[in-house]
Amino acid sequence: MTANAPTLDASTLKRVLWALMFGNIVIGTGVMVVPGTLNDIASDLNVSISLAGQIISSAGIFMCLGAPVLAMVVGRWDRRWLLPAVMLWYGVTHLACIAAQSYTELLVLRMIAMVGPALFTPQAAAAVSQIVPVERRAKAMSMVFLGWSVASVMGVPLGAWMGNHWGWRSAFALIAALSVLNAIWLWRVLPGPIKPPPMPLSAWGETFRNSVLMKTVAITLVAGSGQFVLFAYFAPYLTQLLGASPSDLALFYACNGALGFVGMVIMTRRIDKVGPAAVVTVSLWAFGFSCVAWGFAAGVVSAIVTMMAWSTVSFAWNSSQQT
Repeated sequence: MTANAPTLDASTLKRVLWALMFGNIVIGTGVMVVPGTLNDIASDLNVSISLAGQIISSAGIFMCLGAPVLAMVVGRWDRRWLLPAVMLWYGVTHLACIAAQSYTELLVLRMIAMVGPALFTPQAAAAVSQIVPVERRAKAMSMVFLGWSVASVMGVPLGAWMGNHWGWRSAFALIAALSVLNAIWLWRVLPGPIKPPPMPLSAWGETFRNSVLMKTVAITLVAGSGQFVLFAYFAPYLTQLLGASPSDLALFYACNGALGFVGMVIMTRRIDKVGPAAVVTVSLWAFGFSCVAWGFAAGVVSAIVTMMAWSTVSFAWNSSQQT
């Protein structure tokens, strides 16, 4: 905690953490809504699955490159109003995506919408680092990142189900509504000011020269890229090769998310005892096991079974890396 951060009582801090966690639920659902609705997007916009998939990859590249750049831009801004503004942006841009009539329009609007994830999750973590004492920070950070697990449990299956029954635009409308709701919630509960120390350009040089930090980033890059490349095409794979129905897809994503949620809860309670490095190590082994086992899946049920190890650690590892 710094002089630029308010001192919060336990009740107020709890409300803030819940609002930030819900923000990550919305952000996570919005990021992962395209994989679940990829079949419908491709059909509606009359493009191939592979071309529609570039909506995911372009958004990912934008988030990757945009997060550090935007972090420098907003370095001195008060998170008290920045975080609600980001969620409002997320809502408005998803409304704009609904109006897209061509693949190109949706691609451009989707990239503009990704300003939300590029800013919200890292800046929410930065805000937590300022308002939570060091000895409680790991647990608080894990709670905020729990939102991504909840998004996988509830948001992604719901988005996939809505998209395959009522079209992808209905799923995007859900994201827009929840974003505006969270913007209002954050504005009401966030104290002010919350101003983490800005990171000067010279600090970036020091960051890149830090071998331990760069190795940690490299692990995040490799593990994250491997997961999302495969996650993006689960729906087409299950539909075209394993004959999955919209309800089967929703079940697959729900099981994947439920296990991720359970793993995240266990990690949140145990991370202070076992340490984040142990969680990451176990997670990497779990990824490898599921990637090998996945090839033997002959149906939706067996696909769920082969994914169990991966699903359980799917969000725990990311929070551990952040910690």
